[in-house]
Amino acid sequence: MKGKRKLILWITAVVFVFFILPMGIAYFIYHDTFGLRYTTSSYMKRQVEEFEGLKLKKYFFTSNKGQKLTAYKYYKEDSGYKGLIIIAHGFGGGGHNSYMDVADYLAGSGYLVFSYDATGNDESEGSGVGGLPQGIIDLDYAIRFVKENEEFKNLPIMLFGHSWGGYSVGSVLNLHKDIAAVVTVSGFNSSIGMIRDNGGDFIGKWINFFMPYFSLIEKIKFGKYANYSCIKGFENSDTKIMVIHSSDDDTVSFENNYKRFYKKFGNNSRFTFIEYDNRGHSYLYYTDEARSYGKKLSEDFTSFKKSLQVEITPEIRAEYFKKHLDKKQFFEIDKALMEKIVSFYDES
Repeated sequence: MKGKRKLILWITAVVFVFFILPMGIAYFIYHDTFGLRYTTSSYMKRQVEEFEGLKLKKYFFTSNKGQKLTAYKYYKEDSGYKGLIIIAHGFGGGGHNSYMDVADYLAGSGYLVFSYDATGNDESEGSGVGGLPQGIIDLDYAIRFVKENEEFKNLPIMLFGHSWGGYSVGSVLNLHKDIAAVVTVSGFNSSIGMIRDNGGDFIGKWINFFMPYFSLIEKIKFGKYANYSCIKGFENSDTKIMVIHSSDDDTVSFENNYKRFYKKFGNNSRFTFIEYDNRGHSYLYYTDEARSYGKKLSEDFTSFKKSLQVEITPEIRAEYFKKHLDKKQFFEIDKALMEKIVSFYDES
């Protein structure tokens, strides 16, 4: 009997140490990272009035758990569209609003643009994002919505995604193989790969110990969506793909994503690769002047914070940027790059 009790205690201890405890820690980290809502800062929000001739129409559609997502159709002409481009936004800054300049350029080039706020962002429902695979899910439901809507009937569907959106537009090809073209900007291959890369920056080699637990959490939360990746999506479709990335990206690893894509698909005629070395992550498709202006603005704000010698509240920050931010300079889009993107869509 004593031997049996010891065995039971030993097994219990092993289960606790190697499963329950690390699983609990992994879940806490995962929820702490992805359990938040994100809202576009008031001083960064774009208004349709900023763009000459741009029109919009509001839509709602539901995603996987019945949460209502808010979307907008952007357009300039009333007919004769070349196709429909769906924009999937990045992570952490709020919803699609900060991509309105991209929507404006694409709309001005003869396309209908459909852009939405993912779960837990801006105008859409959801107490938090939930996890990176939620981006694939929401895009899947957005594509289903436009396919079922008579308003968009017979238009070829194309995708544009940045960062989290870049991962989503590539991975969703596992589900929608009839997409005509995809542009992924600063995107990553898989959710679990992104967690490994960024988690390693915080806890070093310990990230490898927790990876099986993060993987299990995602499979429980997201089912089949957790297994999708850009590479699988690229392989499982005939879609034309444009991949854009900058080697100095400090958010999404250039080595582990862009270079991996290029190594596998660089000789494939379906693919177009555009590489930069000094454009970073968030503002890759803006001009050098815009990035320089943004850097100077950030430096000035740092000096302002030091001069106050008090805690900077969100209200103080918002008031500062409301007064000093010149959106025209900060969001000066790179027309040469955008023209390459439009030409790519046109040819597709």
